[in-house]
Amino acid sequence: MRVKTGVVRRKRHKRVLKAAKGFRGASGDAFKQAKQAVNKAAVYSTRDRLVRKRKMRQLWIIRINAAARINGITYSVLMNGLKKAGIELDRKVLADIALNNSGEFVKLVEAAKKAK
Repeated sequence: MRVKTGVVRRKRHKRVLKAAKGFRGASGDAFKQAKQAVNKAAVYSTRDRLVRKRKMRQLWIIRINAAARINGITYSVLMNGLKKAGIELDRKVLADIALNNSGEFVKLVEAAKKAK
C-alpha cells in the first residue's frame, strides 16, 4: 500500500519556510533554496556565537590600552602590574571602569606602577 507524506511534508516545509521568513529571493519562498539558506544561517549562527566573545574581548583590550596610554603606561605593563599587585579584575570590568570612571582607573594604574 502506498503511503503519502502530505501532512508530514507540509509540516516540515512550513517549519523551514517560517525560519526563512525575510530572506531575499527564492531563499524565502522556494523550499529547496530556503532549506539551504536556513542550514547555512544555522552554521553562521553557531560560529558567530564564539566570534562574538572573541570580538568583545578585543574591544575590551583596545579600551583598556587606550585608557592606559593616556595615563602613561602600556596595556601589557598595566596587566602585569595589576597581577603582581593582586588586583584580580577581568578585562570586561577594567574596560568599563576605564570608560565610565576614569578617576578609579587612574588609581588602578598607580597601583600597577608601584607593583612593577
